[in-house]
Amino acid sequence: MQDGVNPAADGRPGGSAGAWTDARTESIIGTLLRAGVILSAALVTAGGIVYLIRHGTAHPQYGSFRGEPADFRSVSGILSAARAFHGRGIIQLGLLVLIATPVARVAFSVVAFALERDRLYVLVTLVVLGVLIFSLAGGHF
Repeated sequence: MQDGVNPAADGRPGGSAGAWTDARTESIIGTLLRAGVILSAALVTAGGIVYLIRHGTAHPQYGSFRGEPADFRSVSGILSAARAFHGRGIIQLGLLVLIATPVARVAFSVVAFALERDRLYVLVTLVVLGVLIFSLAGGHF
């Protein structure tokens, strides 16, 4: 104890209030994943409600298959439809958030490993992030 200050007063070994620890990383990652899933579920639920209010009485045409309209095949189209308060656009946005959640977790892990100065894990995690982005881009750039 130096000058009447307890170095471990903040509950962490060594007393470094700004130290980056594995527990802190895990806590932030857990919060990130929970927030992503909750936001996604809220968006899909809201979009479903909007869709049912507007199209709940329409009869589905099961005899022929129609793929997604071009508006819903790109991120910009999905964002435009969601901003226009279209139910399908809001649902698609919720699904995009759900897909982006684990990608954000990997991106955060790169930052956390860099703060911990763990170069090997930074490199490995960057490779994983690159593979994720490559696969989400359809396997080509």
